[in-house]
Amino acid sequence: QVQLVESGGGLVQPGGNLRVSCVGSGFTGTFRWYDMSWWRQAPGKERELVAIIFGNTNTNYTDSVKGRFTISRDNAKETVDLQMNNLKPEDTAVYYCRAEVVGRIYWGQGTRVTVSS
Repeated sequence: QVQLVESGGGLVQPGGNLRVSCVGSGFTGTFRWYDMSWWRQAPGKERELVAIIFGNTNTNYTDSVKGRFTISRDNAKETVDLQMNNLKPEDTAVYYCRAEVVGRIYWGQGTRVTVSS
């Protein structure tokens, strides 16, 4: 059973930077087969995709974070990180790590990011 654990959330001022990390375990086969992504859910809103990194390391970002966020993965350590720069109040949300392979989807428990002065 795949388990994902996020860390690194917290309170940061507008314009600040934060890095959230996700470490996984229990992967069937090899970690690089899994498409890894970060999602977020703000209060009163639906969960949305923030960034995805595929097994071939191609990446995609939602428009609102392009140029500010960077997703990366370490296949040897089975981790995926999201570097968030120039944070804005509208980035405030619970950030979730997701793993997907051949239609199977696994979620972490989330880490809260609050951008406020």
